[in-house]
Amino acid sequence: MDRLALAERYAAMLADAGVVRGLIGPREAPRLWDRHLLNCAVLGDLVPEGSSLVDLGSGAGLPGLVLAIARADIRVTLVEPLLRRTTFLEEVVAELDLHHVEVVRGRAESLHGQRRFDVVTSRAVAPLDRLLGWSMPLVDAHGAMVAMKGSSVSDEVEGARKVLRDLGCGEPEVSVLGEGLLSSTTVAVRVPWADPARVSWPLAQTPGRRRGRSDQTRRKQRRNA
Repeated sequence: MDRLALAERYAAMLADAGVVRGLIGPREAPRLWDRHLLNCAVLGDLVPEGSSLVDLGSGAGLPGLVLAIARADIRVTLVEPLLRRTTFLEEVVAELDLHHVEVVRGRAESLHGQRRFDVVTSRAVAPLDRLLGWSMPLVDAHGAMVAMKGSSVSDEVEGARKVLRDLGCGEPEVSVLGEGLLSSTTVAVRVPWADPARVSWPLAQTPGRRRGRSDQTRRKQRRNA
């Protein structure tokens, strides 16, 4: 089946089961294509051919399922912690016969130290400083995080400078996608590693915060010993 026909079937499922199950709002159904499907599809411009891709907090499959439908050349993993959402994702994958897509119920942290991907995507999951801590441990040495963001992305980048340095990230690259094609363009930030040769696993998550919790746990254990 051609890719457009697959996208139309996915849009129909979103407008039906997606609304009934509360995965998207009823007001979003009439504008699925422009506001959601095409808006996510243009993110493919930042996904190299033949990539392995993981979509964090995939929800109803935006952008991960959209990219999987548009690109048969990539291998896609959809990560989502809520059962009703993973059930919907599994139904779509089965209905559209997307053999290059897997659904994982869980949080990003459950894959840390276990798997790595060429591209880590997300859409409206968290501010950049927190998102980096969840995403970068999953990025392969020569890969990148590619996140859909809003108009305040520049402020988020500046607010995340310490985390970017501590994790060893390269300079974030902000792109505006879909200009001249979409009525509402897509803003994305791409974050690679500063030095791929120095990336090692398991990668520490957001520095300081996790160490602080571990130190508190050790102190409590010593007091109770």
